[in-house]
Amino acid sequence: MVALNVIIIALILQAAMTLPYLPQRLEDSNWAHVVRGALIGLLLLVPTLVIIRETQRAAVRGTAVQLSPRQYSDLYVTADEFARKLGLRRQPQIFLSNGNGALNAFAAQATGHDYVVLSNELFANLYNGNREGLRFILGHELGHIKLHHVSLWYQLAVAYSERIPLLGPALSRLREYSCDRHGAYLSPNGAAGLVLLASGRYTENNVDIDELVQQGRQLKGFWVGLAQLPRSHPFTVRRLERLFGYGLFKPYVPNAKRSGARTHA
Repeated sequence: MVALNVIIIALILQAAMTLPYLPQRLEDSNWAHVVRGALIGLLLLVPTLVIIRETQRAAVRGTAVQLSPRQYSDLYVTADEFARKLGLRRQPQIFLSNGNGALNAFAAQATGHDYVVLSNELFANLYNGNREGLRFILGHELGHIKLHHVSLWYQLAVAYSERIPLLGPALSRLREYSCDRHGAYLSPNGAAGLVLLASGRYTENNVDIDELVQQGRQLKGFWVGLAQLPRSHPFTVRRLERLFGYGLFKPYVPNAKRSGARTHA
């Protein structure tokens, strides 16, 4: 993908350099306008990305609760522990935000800062009901930081190639699988984090995880593959099934209870 991105940029530059030497009728063609627009976009790419990254962090700081030794201290300590285990060069900041009903979390970076934002909906369901699930989600997002998915150089390296239909989503799915492995490494009992994404709020504690994993094993065929193609994230039950298949999630122990929820021990 990086090599493809470089090729795309090289083609834009080459086309832009040939424009002054084209006949007048071609200089005013739609093709020429596309090339000029692509060149302008290329020139503005770095400052635009910097502005987006900095303003996004500013907005998060102004609208979300930052965890600290006095603010949800146990999860703050967990994030510090995970950062050390992953060998991160700096401790990410963790924010709790109002997700307006969305089950969402994301990792990002701005100059001198890595950070993770957890939506309240994820947090509220897992903080008291199954903290291992919350640890998995936190570990998954820290995986994005560990693998440099949020770094400026990486975003520049795939800025054009990841926007190619089907190819871009495929790259995104690979990133998610990689970060799932980080989450499971840090929280091998954290299957509830993915179960929550599959079942929705209020029901993840009642889902039979073994049966859901079996559902993932049966998820195959032409139509399944076709439905997956445009998606930026793999199907949730497939993510769950793969982590159990790789032995990264611990197998289910019947009648085991953790924090009042049915989980894996």
